Amino acid sequence: MRAAIGASRRPSDSPGSPFVLCIDPMSPEPENLVLELLRGLRAEVGGLRAEITGMRLEMATKSELNSLRADVASDLVLMQAKNAEEHRKTRADTRDQITGLRRAVNDYHLAVVGHGVLITELEDRMRRVEQHLDLPSVDSH
Repeated sequence: MRAAIGASRRPSDSPGSPFVLCIDPMSPEPENLVLELLRGLRAEVGGLRAEITGMRLEMATKSELNSLRADVASDLVLMQAKNAEEHRKTRADTRDQITGLRRAVNDYHLAVVGHGVLITELEDRMRRVEQHLDLPSVDSH
């Protein structure tokens, strides 16, 4: 019994009365051990609350995170639109280059074989390539 160390009964107390502590000034024990422990816990909790408050100030708030998320989403949409436009332009440029090359090859073959003579195998192959690459036909130019 820790509380009993340094404590004694008063001689005036009857055996049926509650136990009353008389603190010995030389005793190292606190007046009430539970109260002393609670005071220590209160001090520790106060320190922890101060640390938590400091951490909250350093951390981003929920509204800041939502704002950042909206900014990132907006940037992604802009990047996707830009990439789609660049892809469309590149595809159109490539289509135009292929069309020009096809005409040059066709003109060459027509010149080599003879004026006005069509090479049917070459035309069939060119139509398949046009369909595969989704290019406009030679007749449409």
